[in-house]
Amino acid sequence: MKLMSLTHFVVAPVLAALLAVAPIEVRAENPVSLTPPPEQIPRSFFGMHIHHAGDTTPWPAVPMAEWRLWDAYVAWPNLEPLKGQWRFDTLDKYIALAAEHNVGLVLPLGLSPAWASARPDEKSVYRPGFAAEPKNIEDWRVYVSEVARHCKGRIRAYEIWNEPNLKQFWTGTVDQILVLTREAFQIIRSVDPQALIVSPSATQENGTEWLAEFLRKGGGDFVDVIGYHFYVAPQPPEATVPLVLKVKRVLAEHGAAGKPIWNTETGWFMPKPFPSEELAAAYLARAYLVNWAAGVQRFYWYSWDNHGWVTLVTTEKDNRTLTPAGNAYTEIFHWLVGARILRCTADEQQTWTCELERDANRQWIVWNAAGTRRFVPPASWHAQNIASLFGDHHLLTDLAFDIGPVPVRVTAGTR
Repeated sequence: MKLMSLTHFVVAPVLAALLAVAPIEVRAENPVSLTPPPEQIPRSFFGMHIHHAGDTTPWPAVPMAEWRLWDAYVAWPNLEPLKGQWRFDTLDKYIALAAEHNVGLVLPLGLSPAWASARPDEKSVYRPGFAAEPKNIEDWRVYVSEVARHCKGRIRAYEIWNEPNLKQFWTGTVDQILVLTREAFQIIRSVDPQALIVSPSATQENGTEWLAEFLRKGGGDFVDVIGYHFYVAPQPPEATVPLVLKVKRVLAEHGAAGKPIWNTETGWFMPKPFPSEELAAAYLARAYLVNWAAGVQRFYWYSWDNHGWVTLVTTEKDNRTLTPAGNAYTEIFHWLVGARILRCTADEQQTWTCELERDANRQWIVWNAAGTRRFVPPASWHAQNIASLFGDHHLLTDLAFDIGPVPVRVTAGTR
């Protein structure tokens, strides 16, 4: 992987080295029955990563409510490349764009610039020294204070570090990142009491062990939100469910069950190449469905304009033209926002059914994760209309219809 200059570094959140190992097996058990959060799905559930907004990437022509500023050139080494020399121009541009489009921002805090790093020559996924803890806690305090004052009232949430269970991003200890979290919490609270603090976001199945240690040592006292990266590639989106449930068990075991869970980064980087545009659209839509159904309250898709390591892309290389997956993002947004999901179930044949309520009317989203199946909707649905993820609508003229990996929405007619 070619690393970029300090002002233009960008890299995969899961290292290319991980692609060489066998995928972690996280399989959804069948049958599955999920009781989602009772509230209507808010716009804020739909988050995104944009790397080059206002530069080579025009503002996305899709609805989005939240934006995570990772791989967007506003990490600590970008903001303070030399001690005491601050560069807020890129961050200010993003803040202005977000305000213009009424989009909330979450800013990850870290990495350590070489001048502040405890091990400035140590290899990292970006540049030497970036994954180490700061050698002087006072440098961290100054960084967090300066950023919090500069962004007061304009940044809604701060996330403490990225994927600390991976050595490519963090080579310090849990105790050391706990200190950074505590210091950041206290500083940001004193400057901007309304801002939310998101925990360091571990990733993959083995990240739950890191999270358990972080909480066991008191980390839950210094965060408002539990961040996690629910990467399950190359498995399908439904594999997210047991991983979310495992994270929820860890929270319950360590007195943090009441804290919301945000999936602050997930996309697909395997298989490569992705099998089809249709399946890519299906995966994106199903990912948003099962994340909410399992209890995740925000989901930041990775990524809008990444054409390097990401295999499930939402735009063509012009960062403007939507792929089928990009269009599916808009469609699933409109299907979900403002609706309540009452339940989601899966049978032994991997047929998934999510029952929704909108304006006192029931709707159902149905798909089969394994392949094509004949589906007979229950008579109680009074099913008459089917909408595809690609915007097609038609009347149901038979008692049964085929379903497959691409979700369809079924609605009732008047009777």
